[in-house]
Amino acid sequence: MNIPNHVAIIPDGNRRWAKEKGKNTYDGHKKGFEQLIKIAKKARNLGIKVFTVWAFSTENWKRSKEEVNYLMKLYEIMLDRYLSEALKDKVRIIHLGRKDRINNNLRNKIIDVEGKTKKFDKSYLCIALDYGGRDEIVRGIRSSKSAIEELNFNQYLDTKDLPFPDPDLIIRTGGEQRISGFMLWQSQYSELVFEKKYLPDYSDKDFENTITEYSKRQRRFGK
Repeated sequence: MNIPNHVAIIPDGNRRWAKEKGKNTYDGHKKGFEQLIKIAKKARNLGIKVFTVWAFSTENWKRSKEEVNYLMKLYEIMLDRYLSEALKDKVRIIHLGRKDRINNNLRNKIIDVEGKTKKFDKSYLCIALDYGGRDEIVRGIRSSKSAIEELNFNQYLDTKDLPFPDPDLIIRTGGEQRISGFMLWQSQYSELVFEKKYLPDYSDKDFENTITEYSKRQRRFGK
């Protein structure tokens, strides 16, 4: 197969999955996170260099305080569980987004795992947490001290340390057909796949099938 260098996923449908199953919303989030860990491992096994997960958007703060707190706790658990695997498989973990609005405990865990995996360059797991495409661009403009040009602007974005900052493929689960401002700068020529399955039902095998579909596409980049 023609394996993409960078795949990003917009994981959607946890709450709808839980509602249709007669379960608690939190059960949907938990199941979704379990699927993401499996999919991330499958991505590495397929030879995908960079795998990006949009875990929490800048707009997700509008959700109830209880749900936000639960999600933040899940991220802490995920980082604790994933760190040993990342160290074993030499995966560099990079946070995309803002750190200033994340609670101290989670922020410290993010900084810790970024530091412990910084030396790796075999594969990358990017966790977009408190991330928004417009917010990233605005922060990049504020950080730039010189005239902004396309080539040098990349160094002011959250993806500046990645070998392949632009996703070759963006997948959105849950049936919605939009990217909701995700990686606006980097997604100029990204291939898009809108998967009807909710994230908790989207298996690592489904992910492999999506990569197979991608490999059959012809990318021209405006040529």
